[in-house]
Amino acid sequence: MKYKPRVTLEVLTVGLLVLCAALTAMVVVVLPQAAWVAAALYLVLAAALAVLAGRIRSAIAKWLHGSTFDGSKMKFTLEKLSAPVVLLSGNSVLWYNDAFRAQLLGGEEFLLGSAAKVLPGLDLRISARGDGQLLRREDRCWRAYSSTAPGGAENITLVYLTEETELRRVAAEYKASRPGCLIFAIDGYDEVFERMLDSERARLLEGVNRTIEEMLGKTTGMLRRFGSGRYIAVVEERHLEQFAQARYDVLDKIRALDNEVNLSISIGVGRGGKTLFECQELAVQALDMAQGRGGDQAAEKTPDGFTFYGGVSHGVEKSSRVKSRLVAAALVELIKQADSVVIMGHSQSDLDAIGAAEGVLRICKICDVPAVIAVRRGATLAKSLIDAFDAAGCADDFIEPEQALEVVTRRTLCIVVDTYRRALVESTEILDRCGSVAVIDHHRKAEGFIENAVLVCHEPYASSASELVTELLQYVGGRDDKPTRVEAEGLLAGIMLDTRSFSLHTGVRTFEAAAVLRRHGAETERVKALFNTSLEEYKAKCALVEGAQTYKGCALSVSGPLPPGMKVAVPQAANDLLSIEGVQASFVAVQNPGGVSVSARSMGEVNVQVIMEALGGGGHQTMAGGQLRGATPEEAYKKICAAIDLYRAAQAQSAQAVKK
Repeated sequence: MKYKPRVTLEVLTVGLLVLCAALTAMVVVVLPQAAWVAAALYLVLAAALAVLAGRIRSAIAKWLHGSTFDGSKMKFTLEKLSAPVVLLSGNSVLWYNDAFRAQLLGGEEFLLGSAAKVLPGLDLRISARGDGQLLRREDRCWRAYSSTAPGGAENITLVYLTEETELRRVAAEYKASRPGCLIFAIDGYDEVFERMLDSERARLLEGVNRTIEEMLGKTTGMLRRFGSGRYIAVVEERHLEQFAQARYDVLDKIRALDNEVNLSISIGVGRGGKTLFECQELAVQALDMAQGRGGDQAAEKTPDGFTFYGGVSHGVEKSSRVKSRLVAAALVELIKQADSVVIMGHSQSDLDAIGAAEGVLRICKICDVPAVIAVRRGATLAKSLIDAFDAAGCADDFIEPEQALEVVTRRTLCIVVDTYRRALVESTEILDRCGSVAVIDHHRKAEGFIENAVLVCHEPYASSASELVTELLQYVGGRDDKPTRVEAEGLLAGIMLDTRSFSLHTGVRTFEAAAVLRRHGAETERVKALFNTSLEEYKAKCALVEGAQTYKGCALSVSGPLPPGMKVAVPQAANDLLSIEGVQASFVAVQNPGGVSVSARSMGEVNVQVIMEALGGGGHQTMAGGQLRGATPEEAYKKICAAIDLYRAAQAQSAQAVKK
């Protein structure tokens, strides 16, 4: 049996009291007339024992504490330390020095009590590590370090404590006062104010100035305007955290300044940089990301990555063609410098990816540089368009990615269309082996984009990649250099796919591109035929639509695996669900060998890109998708509902901010 001094002392005291009570009872039985005297004597004896036990505890505490053994090694080595030190026997306090009694016991004695009472949360295994254990006691913080030596009956542990209350207060204040940088930019400044009266422009700009000044006026930061519709601010980290918790409601307030004008701002936020210059660089990158996602949102950039807020409105269409002309000239120069060109879109390529790829191939032919399109014929949603090119004698334009690797050199140019994300390209091996990379895409920007691209044509305001390529074709070659009828129809099919036959996300430039393609011989009847599906695909689509359920204004259809070759039914079902009354967005999830694939669509009221990004996917405001790896259909349904809940909560918070 283990020897525990405190237990022994308490047992001895209680035993004496029990023995006295038994003797008193015997006296009462033998001499009833002396009962009152015996009871009084017992009470006096019990009181004396209690006082004596207290004095014994105090004496033992003083002895163990070291105040009565002058000259001992323990007294000279530990008692006078300025830091608290306590000696434990098992989990009982055996000894402590003056600093421990003063700082943790309030000057009182604590003999043989449980260490958990004075050091709550102490774990001797954790405190024995090199960095010790952080303990919180009332409003003070302590770092405990322990060392245990095997004893006779119980282990003896020495615990050494250092106070970190002030250190942590200073550290918290340092972190909260670190500077961060915000850059504000009015989206499409020139397009918004181009035809506006001076008085109207002044009124709106005054409203923008006042709104941003009110936002920054609640902080200790500074704000300066450094260009047309551009501002820069430096604020403390504590205020950036407040902005993030409010989800940058200044976005909603700017949008509410005038409901008749498509006025919005983008915010780039740099947080966590080691220097103010680094925070400014992070803010520039964040602003580029926010504008690349369509604007009307805030993007926070830290050394750990991006965080996005807002992005609920449509982007402002840019009407200037100067950029298209410059990009076309740069692309032609890159193509002519290369020995060969490999063009590819995203995996599971669709009509927009293949149509845009054929348009870029036409530019390569105009430049007289050999080029091919890398596509997996067995895993494409644009089989009808590829078959049309085969029938037109262009079968050699397409090649499997594995075959393309055999001809790739360091002087090969890789042109990626209809995606900017490295993880979504048809072949990452081609991307790595090519000496240079160019990107042409219209999807809203997110993390995972292709880095080190020598040329990026990224327009989130465009309806499709085919629209962008059509514009580039107008500035390449001479009058006789134009796409063939099949190529024009492929580009028009890509535009019609992403605009749902010109019903969504269209602008002036979209119809201008369609008119150009029509002049090049594109026939809408033949383009419409490219969207035809087989009877089996139609039945699969109908089954997905039939199994849909509604949730908070969204239609959700979750299914097990589809028959082979029926993948095209997934986006078609998502599109058809939008025709149901009251449905603002649709999500179709289908099980596959790696998990669950999700296709999301909306009519513009719901930003499905934001919802799918919460699930690890991405895309565009009205068209997005993602892959829930390792998930079952039931788990996918719950995750989609949870993402919708978050989006609706953010919408409600934005509406509340506008009311304020």
